[in-house]
Amino acid sequence: MKAVHFGAGNIGRGFVGLLLHQGGYELVFSDVAAGLVDAINAADSYTVHEVGDGGSDTVVTGFRAINSAEDPEGLIAEIADAEVVSTAVGPTVLRFVAAPIVAALRRRDPAAAPLQVMACENAIGATDLLRDEIVARAGEEWGALAGRAVFANTAVDRIVPGQPEGGGIDVTVEPFFEWAIERRPFGENVPSIPGAHFVDDLAPYIERKLFTVNTGHAATAYLGAQAGIERISDALADPGIAEAVAAALQETSALLALKHGLPPEELAEYRATILRRFANPALPDTVWRVGRQPLRKLSRHERFIGPAAEAVESGLSADALLVAVGAALAFDDPADEQSVQLQRRLREEEAAQLATEVTGLDAGHPLLPTVRALFAARAAEVSADHRS
Repeated sequence: MKAVHFGAGNIGRGFVGLLLHQGGYELVFSDVAAGLVDAINAADSYTVHEVGDGGSDTVVTGFRAINSAEDPEGLIAEIADAEVVSTAVGPTVLRFVAAPIVAALRRRDPAAAPLQVMACENAIGATDLLRDEIVARAGEEWGALAGRAVFANTAVDRIVPGQPEGGGIDVTVEPFFEWAIERRPFGENVPSIPGAHFVDDLAPYIERKLFTVNTGHAATAYLGAQAGIERISDALADPGIAEAVAAALQETSALLALKHGLPPEELAEYRATILRRFANPALPDTVWRVGRQPLRKLSRHERFIGPAAEAVESGLSADALLVAVGAALAFDDPADEQSVQLQRRLREEEAAQLATEVTGLDAGHPLLPTVRALFAARAAEVSADHRS
């Protein structure tokens, strides 16, 4: 069996690729980073190092990499006879993944089992997004190609921090992971992925993960950066930050319980597990890595505005989530393009309109006035700093 995975970075090697390897798949990584592709092809194995309680080392073999920019035909040929295609490239990059998949489906034997496509991204319905891109690119031809692929949404969760210098293609990760996958698209031909679990209704898993892990991780990063703290684990060691993050997650749990009927006691246990993971001192994770791309993380269906909007619509509190939004607006990292852009826009643009554009909230939404006030407050700070 063969799996083609788009994105040979740390998540690709240390999580998705690892589990596919354990399922018996030959791994083909696709990436545009020439140095990384060359390093992978020069190695016959790499090690995934789990750090923290219960961690172990796992050696991965049976892989190669292809530079999709330099050898698009080779990539198409690899996909054409693969069993699985997966991604870990970021939701905004999925449109670039669509073209080689469409080309490969044209070449695929119509009698072969359908290609199993899974986008493993931090986004709700990422595989649906990829499928939409594929269908749009195929155009009228899609009717003839549709039977050659199946698409399953997934929810993935594993903390993979910035890697230590000199580690080569080895990857350091936390011991915990979760990979939930829609069962129904596969029918009786479910992929062989040990450690993944296949579920009939993915929505609760996706939102539980996004509104707990992603919300909590980003809140810790933004509050930590605001306090001048470098490491995520050190930020959670601060009682005030720990309390603020826990309060935000209590609000998201209240929404998840109301919306999906998830038992509050199970959500409380899940929150506690998540916070222990973030506090793992063996993970060399920084607030700057976790907090990057604040504009995306402040958008309508992401980890703060998404649950906060649904909470107020349902008569629930979103006060602690809005504290995290305020901290996100203050995230000022010269090395992060979106952070630089956000601070410039706060300085140069009208705050109320900017709040609407960034968050995507409708003009009449009950959350918008408070969000606009947060944008205005931060804009005043940025302008004052600029004048001084």
